[in-house]
Amino acid sequence: MLRYLPYLLAGMLFGFVLIKSEAASWYRIQEMFHFQSFHMYGILMSAIATGLVSVQIIKRLGSRRSLDGQPIQIPEKPPGRVSYLAGGAIFGVGWGLIGLCPGPIFALVGTGSLGALVVLAGALHGTWLYGALKHHLPH
Repeated sequence: MLRYLPYLLAGMLFGFVLIKSEAASWYRIQEMFHFQSFHMYGILMSAIATGLVSVQIIKRLGSRRSLDGQPIQIPEKPPGRVSYLAGGAIFGVGWGLIGLCPGPIFALVGTGSLGALVVLAGALHGTWLYGALKHHLPH
């Protein structure tokens, strides 16, 4: 059980940062979708930059290992797939309707938000539904 402690602590730190940066704020997300504030766009751009740099470091250093000793492998994805556009559109519509990205759901549940529990139930149901229908979908 102790070997999972780093993951728990990292998740708690991430949730704390999401709450304090207001990335989990419904009002901030609505400001973003109405182009009224740069706050969320700044957070998203910094996340994209961090992800790009991190992935490039992992690829260039090669044979890095995860905390449990497994080699980290980042497979290449085929470019220009329609499924990426469809998945992005579904994600964006869900984000716009709910006003919440999947990342902050757990952070908001941790703060005691009952509405976030409903969103979490919907996200888990959607994940289950995808798993049940995956073999019927174009990939």
